Amino acid sequence: MSQFPTIIVPARLNSSRLERKLLYEINGKPLIIWTAERIKSEAPDFPLFFAVDSSELSECLKSFGFDSILTRADHPSGTDRIAEANEAIEAEWVINVQGDEPLILGSQIQMLADSFKEGHQMTTLASPFVQVEDFYNPNDVKVVRSLEGNALYFSRSPIPYARDLKGEVSTDWLLNNNCYKHIGLYGYSAEFLKSIVRMPRGNLESLESLEQLRILENGHSIYVGISNEETIGIDTIEDIESFKAYLAS
Repeated sequence: MSQFPTIIVPARLNSSRLERKLLYEINGKPLIIWTAERIKSEAPDFPLFFAVDSSELSECLKSFGFDSILTRADHPSGTDRIAEANEAIEAEWVINVQGDEPLILGSQIQMLADSFKEGHQMTTLASPFVQVEDFYNPNDVKVVRSLEGNALYFSRSPIPYARDLKGEVSTDWLLNNNCYKHIGLYGYSAEFLKSIVRMPRGNLESLESLEQLRILENGHSIYVGISNEETIGIDTIEDIESFKAYLAS
């Protein structure tokens, strides 16, 4: 494999929870540009492309010097959008960074790149939960792992469920029971990426609106690496305010 996988960022203009989220201006700069500049700063050696669904996003990125590929608007997930873009890019190994992750870390991108050397065809990341309110928040996706580190399930519900505590957990309980928040980063081989788009969408993917469940429902593995550093994913106006507070700190 080449020394550095290619980063492809899926970018969709419409968003259910925050309208036109990626073009939402924060301190005078669109969110997608905060993410683009962060990736370039944290992982300067990795080729970077954006897979977009609208000329508006493409023009915004171009004005700041970033490359994009216009894809179909009707893709059901970011993975499908990336797969279309990679037909043109032809990268052997691909890293998917979400367009709403303006605090992504180079160490996290490198963890995904390193996982390819270990033979994983698809990998993602998670970090330990430290706040109880985050554990109960359906916008913070949970993941449980096998002893080998592969994902057993992803959910918007709090898993694992603390039966003896009737689900009422503490911060110490979270830390002592390996409760992990999914970080929306993925790595794939090009061949596995192609196979994903041919997999039928499963019922769980539709119910939870989590694209990674398609892979599990179709009997494949996703390795989950653990990063002890959190990121701020932007889903709501409250997340925007948290990011502004970070910038001001």
